[in-house]
Amino acid sequence: MHIRRLTAADVALGIATFAMMAEVFDEGDDGSAAAAPELDEAYVAQLLARPDFWAVVALEGEVPVGGVTAHVLPMTRAATRELFLYDVAVRADRQRSGVGRSLLQAVLAMAAQAGISSTFVPAADEDTHAVAFYSALGGAAEAVTFFTWSPPNA
Repeated sequence: MHIRRLTAADVALGIATFAMMAEVFDEGDDGSAAAAPELDEAYVAQLLARPDFWAVVALEGEVPVGGVTAHVLPMTRAATRELFLYDVAVRADRQRSGVGRSLLQAVLAMAAQAGISSTFVPAADEDTHAVAFYSALGGAAEAVTFFTWSPPNA
């Protein structure tokens, strides 16, 4: 397995990685996997070119088996940055095989190398597997409530 951060030159691999991640997270109404969204190549190239967006992939050969998306957030209370892990996904047939652990360790090392002071990830309390996974990697849980807004009639 090889882990690396995607760049703007990795559009096809980015699309494949994001499709794999969507399959891990999205389920149809009947419990079956929903179709992964089709992403525009120009959009993915633009996204991967952003220095404040990280897409990190775990590859077996040329096939993505895990991925992380993250956003670098500049802080205002000090001249520092934090890394917000937005999605962490491992293909179902590769879960509990060390892929997720390796991915997170690689991302944390990349953050440290980039001088990022703190990394955080949300996990729903009812997602006991995620909570246990992040705890096993040394993450400290904090009591937080997220609020979301959607446009009217959305």
